[in-house]
Amino acid sequence: MRSLVYVMTVLFVISLAFWAYRENYATQEALGEIERLQGEIGTARNRVAVLKAEWAYLNRPDRLRDLAELNFERLQLLPLRPDQFGMIQQVAYPPMGSVTIDGIVEVSSQEGM
Repeated sequence: MRSLVYVMTVLFVISLAFWAYRENYATQEALGEIERLQGEIGTARNRVAVLKAEWAYLNRPDRLRDLAELNFERLQLLPLRPDQFGMIQQVAYPPMGSVTIDGIVEVSSQEGM
């Protein structure tokens, strides 16, 4: 009977060692994947920072003003003036409760256009 217990214990220890061996390699693989993904994230963040800097450089007011002047004949863009803006009090909002919906409202999708 003791020999059966010894054999079972040895088999249990061997199976436990095999499981630990597999888990160790699975963990190493997961850590490698995490490291690779973190590298990709860092590269993507650097690219986003470069793109933001390029966008800020291309949207400089003096550059846009020069482009608008160069393409005035085609675009006819005029500079903004303070008198082109209105006050919030000048906005005509519809009176409260004036819109009532009776029945079914149909909504059409214009994705194909």
